[in-house]
Amino acid sequence: MSRRAAGLLAWALCAVAIVAAGALIWLRATAPSEPGASESEDLTFALSFLAFAPVGALIASRRPESPIGWLACGVGLFTVVATLGRGYAVWALILEPGSLPAGGAAAMVAWSVSPLGFACFAFLILLFPDARLPSRRWRWLPPLMVGSLVAILAVGVSVGSTDAPSLLADQPPGGGPVELVLNIATGVFFASLVVCLSSMLFRFRRSRGIERQQLKWLAYVASIVAALLAFEILSGGAVRVAQQMLDFTVLGLPIAVGIAILKYRLYDIDSIINKTLVYGGVTALLALGYAGGVLLAQAVLPVTDDSPALVAITTLAVVALFRPLRSRVQGFVDRRFYRRRYDAARTIESFGSRLRQETDIDSLRRELLALIGETMQPAHASLWLASHSSTQREETG
Repeated sequence: MSRRAAGLLAWALCAVAIVAAGALIWLRATAPSEPGASESEDLTFALSFLAFAPVGALIASRRPESPIGWLACGVGLFTVVATLGRGYAVWALILEPGSLPAGGAAAMVAWSVSPLGFACFAFLILLFPDARLPSRRWRWLPPLMVGSLVAILAVGVSVGSTDAPSLLADQPPGGGPVELVLNIATGVFFASLVVCLSSMLFRFRRSRGIERQQLKWLAYVASIVAALLAFEILSGGAVRVAQQMLDFTVLGLPIAVGIAILKYRLYDIDSIINKTLVYGGVTALLALGYAGGVLLAQAVLPVTDDSPALVAITTLAVVALFRPLRSRVQGFVDRRFYRRRYDAARTIESFGSRLRQETDIDSLRRELLALIGETMQPAHASLWLASHSSTQREETG
């Protein structure tokens, strides 16, 4: 396939995903409410993953030989289509039976397409960023996932042909061998998904150079998503802000994939991670300090939590603590995660103080070469000093 044809196909798939998203928004706005369902969460989830479609189209149009772009397109397209199909089928088969045509077909589409979206996402993680398996030992995983996926689709066709509404349940009735096959296939499929996600840790540990920088982009966003997901699970979904932040952060996954594949050289991911650790830590400490200050003031002083004086005092305390706290957190992060950079900065700072006090050229020359050897660790270093009469050269190796 030529690059032009691949680009047209990729953007056509992206357009289909966007049209499906528009239809899904219209469906959620006009369809009757489903009892006990959280329609807004389903809509937000689908729209969050929709971002994979344009990013995938951009990658596929520029690098059509790589499956990364096509898998990203599949994630966005299949997620939106599955959510749209399920919403349509629920309206046509359960909420108002017979009000819409082809409700059974929509149920089968939703059943079939949903695992395809998960599979595309798992293969995207498994093959990222060089479109190859982490090692030959992982060759058994793709056939296992595809086999379980085929079994799930076969069960959907057999059950949906006679009882399409049952496909909308978490566990469609089948009984006997059909139910056994479905349970085994579902278990194998989701176990394969977990193994695919864990492959990123294996690949990151063995990566070097450019590949490691690319993996850092995806690992950076994935770690934030995992932290928010764990917080939401531990809180039991009680903290609504965590769910909203999780949906918003999911948008960073396709963006990270696109930057890592196409533009990773334009941005310093290490600097972004450093600032995230620093400002995230400062924000958490200031929030804890603010809450502790309010509780302490309420226990000592006769004020309420909405007292203007209390709010003003705690706010001023937070502002006053920001700069020194940021400096301390920055130092801790540099010492703990960027030790070589921290040591180099301290060495350069020490050399600068000696430079202001030293006047002997020979001593400065030796100090400078020692500094370069300690911070940069080159195999060989040369220093040339130019004067009006001659040029002196000092070497170290």
